[in-house]
Amino acid sequence: MMPVTLELLLSGLILIGAGFTLVGSLGLIRLRDFYSRLHAPTKATTLGVGSLLIASAIFFSYQDEGLSLHEILVTLFLFITAPVGAHLMAKAALHLRLKSIASLPSTKLLDGEHCDESGSNAKSE
Repeated sequence: MMPVTLELLLSGLILIGAGFTLVGSLGLIRLRDFYSRLHAPTKATTLGVGSLLIASAIFFSYQDEGLSLHEILVTLFLFITAPVGAHLMAKAALHLRLKSIASLPSTKLLDGEHCDESGSNAKSE
């Protein structure tokens, strides 16, 4: 029988992983722009699947009385390949001159002026 603390830890990791995966999937569906859609799955879903794999590694390491390396290797592979794949897709989109539908920030903001608390440009005096 598994200790209650281990069950709570595994349950927390599974819920966190499911939550991140859900947010990443919803971001993929709801966001309108390619670049925004690229951001949601590579960040949130990577953390979600990573959390689920860590929970799986802890569970099978406890159950089999040994270290479960399969899940750890898959997690490392995921954390290495997801950002590289997203970077390559973004570079390809930039190379193809894919336009973003997001508006650019004002040139004053890009030149280093600060924003006030409401988010609009404020003239620093």
